[in-house]
Amino acid sequence: MNRFKTLRNKATLLVIAIMAVSALLTGAALIFLIHIGAIPTAFRARVSLIPITVCVGSLIGAVLAAFAMRYFIKPLDELVAATKKIAEGDFSVRVTERKSLGEIATLVRNFNSMAQELEGTEMFRSDFVNNFSHEFKTPIVSIRGFAKQLKSDALSEDERRKYAEIIADECERLSNMSTNVLLLSKLQNLELITDKSAYSLDEQIRRSVLLFAKDWEAKNIDLDIDLEEIDYTGNEEIMSHVWVNLIGNAVKYTPEGGRISVRAIKKADEIIVRVSDNGIGMSRAVMERIFDKFYQGDGSHTGSGNGLGLPLVKRIIELCGGRLTVESELGAGSEFSVYIPL
Repeated sequence: MNRFKTLRNKATLLVIAIMAVSALLTGAALIFLIHIGAIPTAFRARVSLIPITVCVGSLIGAVLAAFAMRYFIKPLDELVAATKKIAEGDFSVRVTERKSLGEIATLVRNFNSMAQELEGTEMFRSDFVNNFSHEFKTPIVSIRGFAKQLKSDALSEDERRKYAEIIADECERLSNMSTNVLLLSKLQNLELITDKSAYSLDEQIRRSVLLFAKDWEAKNIDLDIDLEEIDYTGNEEIMSHVWVNLIGNAVKYTPEGGRISVRAIKKADEIIVRVSDNGIGMSRAVMERIFDKFYQGDGSHTGSGNGLGLPLVKRIIELCGGRLTVESELGAGSEFSVYIPL
């Protein structure tokens, strides 16, 4: 409101200034005409030049003011029309910026920034709903199909057990997806992590490795664990998601007889944790999208994940004031590095 009031005051002053200047210029022109004798003496005796000066100056000033106001009001009219389109759900609208308009230019620039943010938010919401619907629908269809198969009397006991295990796995997948979506939504709205306490970070990483003992033992994976003793103050529950996701991905994408390395060192101002493997690796195109929600670069593992782990990891590290980097080569493995400030 203050900005609109400022614009109105400036426009009013501009009109007054234009009319005053016009009157002065008209008066000066008449004086000049009198001086050179262009206006007869008899005409000057019968007619007062002051009203003529005021009328002519006002007329010229009004015309000039109308053009000036049109110059200022046109972008405001465009702004009003664009605001109406925004209200109707069209977030692609933009108003032409004119740098010479001062406060109006600032107003237009801020409006365009707002429209751009709204358009990005709408695209994210649409993509999120579409992806979530697709990811949620897949296991439900699978559960429904195998549940119908279980109703058949022709199934053997082994087939019934197999179908029941598939249903259980799909239910767990749905549960994990819902949990991750809720947690990610919560973290997206957080600006600061609370409920912090001091705990052993290296011990937390060891426990995360042991969670996947059954998996890496089944694949005969060689583990190289080198963790310095690190005392860290943070939210232990939230931070555990970082190590569980990074180590879980390393186990998932490392082939039979592969190798996984987990290292943690403490420097003067930060903690560095690196999780690397010699698995399938990633192409440059996949690396550019691995932090997108629901994105899964390796189609052969889409049934065992939901594409929310790495976005979750990235958000947690950001809230801790740290950073996450990845180096990978297709067919040669990947290395994720976590930098957490102390």
